[in-house]
Amino acid sequence: MNNIATTDTLETDKLISVDALSDIPLEHRASPIGRLLEYHNLGRELESVEKAEILLGMCMDNRHTLRTPDNFAFVLRTTGANLRHNEFRVAYAIGVGGVRHIALIAHTHCGMVGLSNRMSAFVRGMVDAAGWDETQAKEYFFQYAPFFEIEDEIEFVRLEVQRLRARYPKVGITPLLYKLEDNRLYLVRES
Repeated sequence: MNNIATTDTLETDKLISVDALSDIPLEHRASPIGRLLEYHNLGRELESVEKAEILLGMCMDNRHTLRTPDNFAFVLRTTGANLRHNEFRVAYAIGVGGVRHIALIAHTHCGMVGLSNRMSAFVRGMVDAAGWDETQAKEYFFQYAPFFEIEDEIEFVRLEVQRLRARYPKVGITPLLYKLEDNRLYLVRES
């Protein structure tokens, strides 16, 4: 099930493909964002890294893994790359961990898109696997699903980046999209 526009529309209107070093915008080339794109998309040799300089906020989905060196990043996986209920973790990475860059990474075919359509599966799963009764499972879904449902992966990551920039104005925050179709990272156009 494809929840977003066609690949051609994404490529030209919403995403910047990184297939060569020259595709990385100048403001990112010497930064952890640029190195992330080099490691993952361009096969840069994995170097020894002593201290994380970046926080990677990404979905908890098991279908994507990033190619980065050990110690390169703090990684915070949440449903839909939604950091709204993870503010202390983000602040800790900045305040104590010394992070000055955040890559917020959405992905195609996210389960949080159209979440309300998955209520029956959620309830059935909680009854069968967790031992909840149906009423408890429905109430829980109705209480929490509105906080986590997103309409569109790209628009969500754009808005979440804007929110985070307002909260952490000295931290460089960049929206990215991981395409499950080709296992690559794309910069999200913000205009």
